Amino acid sequence: MSTLSAYRRQILLFSGAMIVTVTACAREQRNDTEAEITAVERAIDGTIEWAKTKDFDWLYSIIADDSAYLEVHPEDVVVKGFTEFKRLEEFWASPDFRAIRHEIRDLQITLSRSGDVAWFFCMLDDINEWQGRPASWINTRWTGVLEKRDGKWVMVQMHFSNPVEG
Repeated sequence: MSTLSAYRRQILLFSGAMIVTVTACAREQRNDTEAEITAVERAIDGTIEWAKTKDFDWLYSIIADDSAYLEVHPEDVVVKGFTEFKRLEEFWASPDFRAIRHEIRDLQITLSRSGDVAWFFCMLDDINEWQGRPASWINTRWTGVLEKRDGKWVMVQMHFSNPVEG
């Protein structure tokens, strides 16, 4: 066997090994990205789902515990900071408030290149009652930003708005 044939064989073996390695790495990265997107989806859903059981520990584990937290509501309500967010607990904990169900539609999540920030858009139906009367957000546009802190996705900003009719 000539030296040239042995050299070609080594190149082919090396090239094959590189293709297998690159393919495995790409598959692993895709699996990691899918797992992160799933974790972000759970956090997004949890910011609404917690209300059914009034599980404040769950809610507070999802909301960023700092002064930079921001939440904007359609009713011209702006919540700035975790401390102000917690002041709303009295409303949510009231027996007059009852969460019935919610539906998130058309959820679009984008993960940053660094993998530690995600932003999203969706449509939300949040069906609730206050003192037995409907108090719901229907066809509400919902956008937000989450950040991965200490291995956990937390909401740092949310914005809710209703389409203008007509």
